[in-house]
Amino acid sequence: MNEQITKLNRRDFIKISAFTGGGLVLGFNVLSSCSPERGDGVIHDLNAFVKIDTNGMVTLMNPNPEIGQGVKTSLPMLVAEELDVDWKDVKVEQAGLDTEKYKRQVAGGSGSVRESWESFREAGATARQLLINAAAAEWSVSPNTCYTERGMVVHKATGKKIGYGQLVEKAATMEVPTDVNIKPIQSFAIIGKRIPNVDNRAIVTGQYKYGIDTKREGMRYATLVRPPAFGQTLKSFDDAEAKKQPGVEQVIRIDNKIAVLGRSTWEVMQGAKKIQAEWEDGESMESTADYQRNFKEVLSRRPTETPQRKDGDVQRAFSGGAKVFEAMYEAPFLAHNTMEPMNFFAHVRPDGAELYGPIQTPEGTRTRVAKLLDMPEGKVTVMMTRMGGGFGRRLMSDFVEEAVLVSNAAGVPVNLIWSREDDMGGGYYRPMCTYQYKAAVDTDNKLIAWQHHSVGVTGNSARAGSFPAGAVPNLQVNAHEYKSPVTTAPWRGPIHNFIAFSEQSFIDEIAHAIAKDPVAFRLEVLEQAKQHPIGKVEYDPDRFAGVIKKVAEMAGWGTSKGANVYQGIAAQYSFNSYVAQVAELVKQDDGKLKIKKIYCAVDCGIVVNKSGAENVVEGGIIDGIGHAMYPELTLTKGKPDQVNFNTYHMIQMREVPEIEIQFIESDINPTGLGEPGLPPAGPAVANAAFAATGVRLRAQPFIKSGIFA
Repeated sequence: MNEQITKLNRRDFIKISAFTGGGLVLGFNVLSSCSPERGDGVIHDLNAFVKIDTNGMVTLMNPNPEIGQGVKTSLPMLVAEELDVDWKDVKVEQAGLDTEKYKRQVAGGSGSVRESWESFREAGATARQLLINAAAAEWSVSPNTCYTERGMVVHKATGKKIGYGQLVEKAATMEVPTDVNIKPIQSFAIIGKRIPNVDNRAIVTGQYKYGIDTKREGMRYATLVRPPAFGQTLKSFDDAEAKKQPGVEQVIRIDNKIAVLGRSTWEVMQGAKKIQAEWEDGESMESTADYQRNFKEVLSRRPTETPQRKDGDVQRAFSGGAKVFEAMYEAPFLAHNTMEPMNFFAHVRPDGAELYGPIQTPEGTRTRVAKLLDMPEGKVTVMMTRMGGGFGRRLMSDFVEEAVLVSNAAGVPVNLIWSREDDMGGGYYRPMCTYQYKAAVDTDNKLIAWQHHSVGVTGNSARAGSFPAGAVPNLQVNAHEYKSPVTTAPWRGPIHNFIAFSEQSFIDEIAHAIAKDPVAFRLEVLEQAKQHPIGKVEYDPDRFAGVIKKVAEMAGWGTSKGANVYQGIAAQYSFNSYVAQVAELVKQDDGKLKIKKIYCAVDCGIVVNKSGAENVVEGGIIDGIGHAMYPELTLTKGKPDQVNFNTYHMIQMREVPEIEIQFIESDINPTGLGEPGLPPAGPAVANAAFAATGVRLRAQPFIKSGIFA
């Protein structure tokens, strides 16, 4: 990548000012170029900022929610790289919601780094040039004769050096540069290295405070009694016994729920158990068996809704195909099951509302709360805490709105905390879906037709541009929405988390049926997309093929791995990244299968933090294996059957296989990484299981097949 020169519009601005004790505050717009403005220390219309103290310490603000994906470390790394400082001299702080300073304060869609890549670097480069200019003025030399290294400005000719801390006060009086040099990638000193998570020490020593740990003067803890089944409404309740419980202070009806407030979490949860509530069933109180039957009935009818994508004529292609294949795949409801259950602090006052806790969508949450309270958004403040897991669950703000309603009704600040049973029994789930596929090949065993027809609780069960779209001349995608009172939400790797299993399993089925190697068949189809693309192709066939070839090489695909060792492959393009995985299974003496190892190749462009990248991909693989293998959430007349970990099997450490990850070297801007590691894991295991047993796994969880140890 060549060195870039960023031209900054003089009408845009960056805020520079001295702050208490002396120093420089540099604010920058996350989604646009940096530009100057002078002021009195109050930052306006800025998206994030850098503070440099007179002792040389650099404080970088992280504006995005941190859910374990590592942005609190990786985003400041972008600024620190261009600022040219020693990472040991950097301190990172979490910013609260501020739509005047920041843009896209969201944790979702694996988008934080890819959306901030250029703008954060530009901000760091602008600060670096400003400090160079300040040093040049101090020495009465041209800025072109100076450079920076590890928090210091150096004069080339004389070797003079001066630290950033000694320059900040002078820099605060100078004009902000409008032309800055962005570092070429070959000169990176921080980006691409292994940088420990900035919160590691506090987390492992127990010092870090999560939202669930929030305590404020006058605060009361609260919990809610919820409908036992989806679709039920509250008719009446008796709270006499609950109010007799030690520590219980108030019991309040909140819409279709009952709030219990008191001095501690334990006391209010014990009080909630004493509530005698009468619930009325709704019209739709379906069980899992009802969903399965009704989904299949919908799929048995010819699609009538407008296709999400239609290339060529699939019906004609099926009629003329040499071989036609069909398969159906089923996805159960899944809980998000964050380690930290839902919680939020709310203090509603007549003059405003303070919100504090773990949320992935702070701006949208503020909007909904302001509307709920009939209050201007400017009167609602939101501060984000690091989350003990999100996986899409905290994109929803229902638990925040509950805390607000309870605080408003009770007249006190509250920390609303859900139990695990609350979370699993009445939260949001990954949608339950059924996928039906049909495909055809010609006499040369070339894939000529592909039909996807799915039905799900939300209807959000298909992606029109997913592989093999663009590679097949006749392709049709239909998705049908099934109405249900069950609440669903994005679950890590939305849609991809299951469609990768169905598509990659079906591709594998076709390959075996026509006696083609599964790797070679995938590469052949990708070559069709490259040579003769049909309609819009979202993915790059060469990059897609690159991770498949890489993981095959890593795994020794096609070579003998010893007796009773079997492999399966899967690959998925999601969130602008490419991930391919090979699962290696071993057949034990009793004939049962055990997952031995997962090989993984990733093309996500430039890797910002190698340590964080490995962690998040490895976590995705474990999540993908675990949820394909073990849990499901079933319903009996609308009531969840699994409401805690004794009946909902989350993957355990002893069940995690060895994992090997390699990243494709790249000079392409970073793409998503928080989610893409998950989708290929399940289908890789399923395809390896077929290689070992000849059994096709078409429904999750796999453990119900009886072929795994």
